[in-house]
Amino acid sequence: MSKLRVVHYINQFFANIGGEEKADYQPELREGVVGPGMAFQQNFGEEAEIVATVICGDSYFNENVDSATATVLDMIKSQNPDLVICGPAFNAGRYGVACGTVAAAVKKEGIPVITGMYKENPGADMFKREVYIISTKNSAAGMRDAVKKMAPLALKVAKGEAIGASAEEGYLPNGIRKNFFEKKRGSERAVEMLVKKLNDKEFETEYEMPSFDRVAPGKAIKDMSKAKIALVTSGGIVPKGNPDHIESSSASKYGQYDIEGVTDLTAETYETAHGGYDPVYANEDADRVLPVDIITEMIKEGKIGSLHKYYYATVGNGTAVANAKRFATEIGQKLVDDHVDAVILTST
Repeated sequence: MSKLRVVHYINQFFANIGGEEKADYQPELREGVVGPGMAFQQNFGEEAEIVATVICGDSYFNENVDSATATVLDMIKSQNPDLVICGPAFNAGRYGVACGTVAAAVKKEGIPVITGMYKENPGADMFKREVYIISTKNSAAGMRDAVKKMAPLALKVAKGEAIGASAEEGYLPNGIRKNFFEKKRGSERAVEMLVKKLNDKEFETEYEMPSFDRVAPGKAIKDMSKAKIALVTSGGIVPKGNPDHIESSSASKYGQYDIEGVTDLTAETYETAHGGYDPVYANEDADRVLPVDIITEMIKEGKIGSLHKYYYATVGNGTAVANAKRFATEIGQKLVDDHVDAVILTST
């Protein structure tokens, strides 16, 4: 029996091309195994062989989604694969979105495919109902564990075998319920979970509920005419040229920009780095997203005390929850240290 032909999709980092400085790397097709493909090859044994690896930089893919997807898909199809594996992407947001996008496109072509990523990766939420996504740890330190779970499921998918429930196979729940028999009855499992919870030990719920942060509202500003106001935006407004290279999707950073003395954000000096909305109007007048001009008028009218000299910006498009929380913690501390009284948060 001949081996299954496998094509592996990875980013520039796992191909050992480079990190962020090489994130604009354009799609490339290489023969055989590259990087983490070796671990998959070992797990496949004699059942499958990675015949080719497709590589694409995370920034290039996310900034050219349509054309990059088409190019990558053509490269994959040229190898007549029986199976495609994307990633795993762990908690890398742009990589996760790329893996999910490629996997979804491959599936539409009727080619068996799976990917893997951390449950909080934005790509997981976007594509878990479309393709099988193995749940991984949040960093590449979990590569061995990820491959160990991905390889068996990949072979099952390629062979057209019956796929069990997510709890059995290790993929992220996709909204499809499948019946199976547990070894222990429900009451016993419930007591075991409760005992673990009471003893602060790890346990896995069988019916996970959504978790939402609850933030107590701050105290009202008593006198806005004396208040120092700061601007923070997820709408991607940055100085012309995007000096901090904030990504257009799945941002891994934010920028701090000095606007002391600035009363108007002109098309010559500011633009948006955001890739999730039509940038034309924001590029014509960035005040539409970051209202420096209106706040300046209100300061002159005595309605607001002052505008903080710095504003903070990132891109909210597909940004991982973990990164968003980190941004908020760091920016919040800076605003507290600078004795800012209130913050106006703007989006798109």
